[in-house]
Amino acid sequence: MPSEPVTADAHDTIQVRGARENNLADVCVDIPKRRLSVFTGLSGSGKSSLVFGTIAAESQRLINETYTTFVQSFMPSLGRPDVDSLRNLSAAIIVDQERMGANSRSTVGTATDAAAMLRIVFSRVGTPRLEPSSVFSFNHSEGMCGECEGLGRTNQIDVEELYDRDLSLNEGAITVPGYAVGSWYWQVFVHSGLLDADKRLADYTRQEWQTFLYQPTTKVRVGTNSFSYEGLVPKIRRTYLAKDREKMQPAVRAFVDRAVVFAVCPECGGTRLNAQARSVRVLGRTITECSAMQVNELAEFVRSLDEPPVKPLLDNLGHTLDSLVQVGLGYLSLDRESGTLSGGEAQRVKMVRHLGSSLSDITYVFDEPTVGLHPHDIERMNHLLLSLRDKGNTVLVVEHKPETIAIADHVVDLGPGAGPSGGHVTYAGDVAGLRASGTLTGDHLDHRAALRTRVRRPTGAIPITGASTHNLKDVSVDVPLGVLTVVTGVAGSGKSSLIHGALPGREGVVVVDQSPIRGSRRSNPATYTGLLDPIRTAFARANKVRASLFSANSEGACPECKGAGVVYTDLAMMAGVATTCEQCQGKRFRPEVLTHTLHGRNISQVLAMSVVEAREFFTNGNARTILDRLHDVGLGYLGLGQPLTTLSGGERQRLKLAISMAKEGAVYVLDEPTSGLHLADVDRLLALLDRLVEDGNTVVVIEHHQAVMAHADHIIDLGPGAGHDGGRVVFEGGPADLVADGDTLTARHLRAYLKR
Repeated sequence: MPSEPVTADAHDTIQVRGARENNLADVCVDIPKRRLSVFTGLSGSGKSSLVFGTIAAESQRLINETYTTFVQSFMPSLGRPDVDSLRNLSAAIIVDQERMGANSRSTVGTATDAAAMLRIVFSRVGTPRLEPSSVFSFNHSEGMCGECEGLGRTNQIDVEELYDRDLSLNEGAITVPGYAVGSWYWQVFVHSGLLDADKRLADYTRQEWQTFLYQPTTKVRVGTNSFSYEGLVPKIRRTYLAKDREKMQPAVRAFVDRAVVFAVCPECGGTRLNAQARSVRVLGRTITECSAMQVNELAEFVRSLDEPPVKPLLDNLGHTLDSLVQVGLGYLSLDRESGTLSGGEAQRVKMVRHLGSSLSDITYVFDEPTVGLHPHDIERMNHLLLSLRDKGNTVLVVEHKPETIAIADHVVDLGPGAGPSGGHVTYAGDVAGLRASGTLTGDHLDHRAALRTRVRRPTGAIPITGASTHNLKDVSVDVPLGVLTVVTGVAGSGKSSLIHGALPGREGVVVVDQSPIRGSRRSNPATYTGLLDPIRTAFARANKVRASLFSANSEGACPECKGAGVVYTDLAMMAGVATTCEQCQGKRFRPEVLTHTLHGRNISQVLAMSVVEAREFFTNGNARTILDRLHDVGLGYLGLGQPLTTLSGGERQRLKLAISMAKEGAVYVLDEPTSGLHLADVDRLLALLDRLVEDGNTVVVIEHHQAVMAHADHIIDLGPGAGHDGGRVVFEGGPADLVADGDTLTARHLRAYLKR
């Protein structure tokens, strides 16, 4: 590509030329530096591909290349994005919605360094004095509780779930996953020489049971080989229970859930620290009491400390705690496990690290920072984004909320549609120009949903009685059946605790939440929804062959790439490379499989179709039913064979909704379904919710979006605040009554929304 002349202000813009990541169509755009730029467009229009997949990815890759190859070998491998050129990049810090690790040793305190600062305060001014700060760490041997090893809970294994007494080892007596006859673990027990492998467990002596279940690690020799033998119980504790539950294989997770009982540690009472650490006090409080306080209350406590020796540290700690309050997380506590935070909460916790930074001319990249925020909190989030900009940083925000779009210095709108119909810059300029641009975003920026004119009458109710999970204060409320109910309130008011604590598990309740979809890079909409099964069956019947031939994960897979369509080359210390398979040209199947056709198309061509195209191809049967559901939730642009790893959070949630829509007379529980939805898509969502109700279902939505509140038949508003200040039902009734007579934060913002 020929070089372009450098103008006087060329270094004041990030210049993107020829971006082609995912569906981007040779995008060329200039983004002003040291300004707040908001990227808008439909879900799937290419926003994330441009901001995260191109600009941020290349910035991070270039920074990683400044390290030695030895250091790079310990860092994630990042490939170069598909773009002709990127100029004037600065160091990028990504603050995304990826949930924080499910490691039970990671807490809000450890993630923000507030816990480390608090430990030093206690080590310097606590009474009695314990100098090393590590004494106050539950992740350090000096401070952790000896009983639970700093986890705050103990586990008790039900040994009867580990074996079948009526069998011998050779007959498969051990029923733990991974211990089947012939497995390595099984061989250790059978060939150790310590047990009779042909003897039924029921006939074991007391000593044999002790050896089988509790024998300490012992060196044994079999022929010329030596290995370690360990009793079944300590072996399971070491190999399975030491792992994070979320990282376990499904079979192991199911076994642990069945065989292990977790309880609060009786020694430390769940505080994780030993008695010595728990005995030290500052102004009458222990470190465990401070860690359990709400952040806003802890901030007040820290400000009350008059300790000159640690004043700089107290100032830093106070700033961190105040920042958590600023981003609407004052209701959390430092001992809250990171893995229990929602995506929006996790993003805001990560954000806190950067609010007091002295760095400038950094590019901060945010992925819908208003997710999970009540309108009351969005204004505070906007102030924080502007403060980062005012420090001389470039702030790039992918966002749908009009309140955040309105404060942008610069807007880049992508579209005009989604998927193959997207990937183009349809507008770039200021907000006033966006309103007059005629784009989908511009046309919907001032669009407001109206209050429902006809409120549907309930057909019954699901009673919730005495709910007291987390901050709920003995809440009793009826959730009406046969209508659309919206549960709202500020973040931390108790919405999720009320609904997810009371409804899931009841007969007929279908939960569509924000938990990530499990699956490999081979998973796609066709495999996840079950659509591939009727497609394979149709191909098999039409060609009188086995259906397994039409699976790229089975018999029909290309032998070269094993059905992946690409060949992954590990370049050790450099970024790995994925290249299109030369044998199948990315089609994933054996050549002979592609000779079989259905209505003139082979299986690879069908999987390359979008949902819209496939609906025209499959006009009836199970395939058409599944395709109709995908279309109804606004995923018509998705490719049937598109990897699930390329889907946005909003797309993943709607995909889950599509596969759960088959039930009738169900109670659907949706958790912020507008997450990741463009303003124009919200209307489509409301129509879908109406259709679910009109088909005889009940829909309960946890939501902050005012359009969804206005469209509800019934509203349950929790509050009045967050954490200790929440946990009560502050309004229950129709949205018209809330607007007319309500005095809650939700009422005020809904009134303001309807007036605009």
